[in-house]
Amino acid sequence: MESSLCALLLLGTLALQETWAGSHSMRYFNTAVTRTGFEEPRFLAVGYVDDQLFVGFDTDSPGQREEPRAAWMERVEQEEPGYWERVMRRARETAQHFRGSLKNIRGYFNQSAGGIHTLQRMLGCEVSPELTFQRGFCQPAYDGRDYISLDLETLTWRAAVPQAVNTKRKWEAYRSIAEEWKAYLEEECVLWLKKYLEMGKDTLMRTDPPSARVTRHTAPHGEVTLRCRAQDFYPKDISLTWLRDGEEQPQDTEFIETRPAGDGTFQKWAAVDVTSGQEGRYTCRVQHKGLSEPLTLQWEPQSSPTWLIVGGIAAALLLLPAVIAGVVMWNRNRSSGGCLAEV
Repeated sequence: MESSLCALLLLGTLALQETWAGSHSMRYFNTAVTRTGFEEPRFLAVGYVDDQLFVGFDTDSPGQREEPRAAWMERVEQEEPGYWERVMRRARETAQHFRGSLKNIRGYFNQSAGGIHTLQRMLGCEVSPELTFQRGFCQPAYDGRDYISLDLETLTWRAAVPQAVNTKRKWEAYRSIAEEWKAYLEEECVLWLKKYLEMGKDTLMRTDPPSARVTRHTAPHGEVTLRCRAQDFYPKDISLTWLRDGEEQPQDTEFIETRPAGDGTFQKWAAVDVTSGQEGRYTCRVQHKGLSEPLTLQWEPQSSPTWLIVGGIAAALLLLPAVIAGVVMWNRNRSSGGCLAEV
C-alpha cells in the first residue's frame, strides 16, 4: 500500500466469522502477547482465504519469515515476483507496531510491567459470489475484549471501553486514518482476495459433499437425544434441520458451530431432545452446495451407527492447526470494525 499505515497491513486478513452462503473471504489474525521472562512480546500472524490457512508468521520462528501454509502458495512468486520479501518485511514492521501499541494500551489501563496481556486484530473483507465487495472488518481487541471500532459508513470511531477514548481522540485528529482503512478494506483487500482465489482455485473453489448420520444418546436419567452429524464437507456453509412429523423444530434444536476438521474439511452437528419411543417421528435434513438434493436421515435402531458416505473419506477429528494457538476469536457477527494505527 502507498500509505505507511496500510503498508503495515498488506500482510493480510485474520477469523473465523461465518461467511454468507456463496461468498468468499480473506482474513488475517494478528496477536501480540507478553511473556514472563521475555523483554519483547511474541507476535503471531495467520491468514485465511475462505477459512483455509494459507500464510503464517511467528517472531519466534527461525529467520522470522512469512511462510506459505497452503500448497498453492508455493507458486505465488511466479505470479508476484518478490512477494515473500515484501510480506516478510511488512510482517516484521507490523510486529514492532503491535509491540509498541501493546505497551501504550497497558499504560491506558494503568497496568504494571508484569502479567500476560494480549493485543489482537482481525482484518479482512468478504466478496459476493460475483467477487464484488460485500463487507469489511477490522476488529482490535485487548485481553480478549473489544477495544475500538470503525464505522465504515460514517468513518467515525467508537470506543468500546473507557481506556480506548485515548486512541479515539488520537485517530479522530487525523481523518485520513479512517479513509485509508476504508480504501484498504474495499479495494486492496478485494484485489488480493481475487488473486488468491485464482491461484488456489483447485482447492478453494472445490465442493466436497458431507458424510452424515444420526445417532441416539441416552442420559443418566433416561433423557433421549438424537444427534445429526455431518463431516468431510467443503465449503463450510451447511444447513442441518430437525423436523418432527415434517415440521421444523428450531426452538428445540441445539447446534455446535461449524468447525475445521484439520484436513481442509469441516464438521457440524445438531441435536434434539425426544421422548423415548418417538424417535421415528424425527428426521434430519442436510443441505450443502456439494449435494444435488438435500439428504433426509432418521435414526435406525436396527442398524449399526455407520456413516452415510456421500463423498470423501470420513476423517478423524483433529485439533485446529497449531499455528493459530493463542489466537482468541471475538465478535463473530460484527459487520465492520476499527484497526490500530498508533494507539
